[in-house]
Amino acid sequence: MENLKVSDAILVREYLGGNENALSKLISRHQHRIYSFIYSKVFDKDVAEDVFQDTFIKVINTLKKGKYNEEGKFLPWVMRIAHNLVIDHFRKNKRMPKFENKGDFNIFSVLSDSNLNAETQLIKEQIEFDVQELIKELPEDQLEVLTMRIYKDMSFKEISERTGVSINTALGRMRYALINLRKIIDKHNLILTN
Repeated sequence: MENLKVSDAILVREYLGGNENALSKLISRHQHRIYSFIYSKVFDKDVAEDVFQDTFIKVINTLKKGKYNEEGKFLPWVMRIAHNLVIDHFRKNKRMPKFENKGDFNIFSVLSDSNLNAETQLIKEQIEFDVQELIKELPEDQLEVLTMRIYKDMSFKEISERTGVSINTALGRMRYALINLRKIIDKHNLILTN
């Protein structure tokens, strides 16, 4: 019961202050939930244990480097690390094809696919998160058109009317948004998979 009285944030602070036992309490408090999450994605006990250990190695290293700043959100932060390590596991084992950014590859076709198994759904969620972050780097006019077209499913005629520009200008902004998005993906060295 004593384990539940102390918040995660306090235990993190105690661990950073040199109390190794505080980390043990954090791990035992969240162990079942994190392990169950990992296992539900990989369906392999040995892999789940490896990813679980790697998750806490990464947690410890991040805490020791002083890079943890999500006070009060310890569990979601650890779950995000576990989520990313599961994706890394699938990528390393080449269980998913990689897009080579050739031809008319469109990341948004991956995002709209609804026939996904659990593994692919996990990847889709990561891609959605990555794309949401990446499109923020686009110029405002391109971001606006891309958002209306992809996320609001508006026609170019509707976009033209809403933004007060010609259909050709709206089409051009969308084209440049996709070109720039490819450059941003390359700049960040991201591998988008499905």
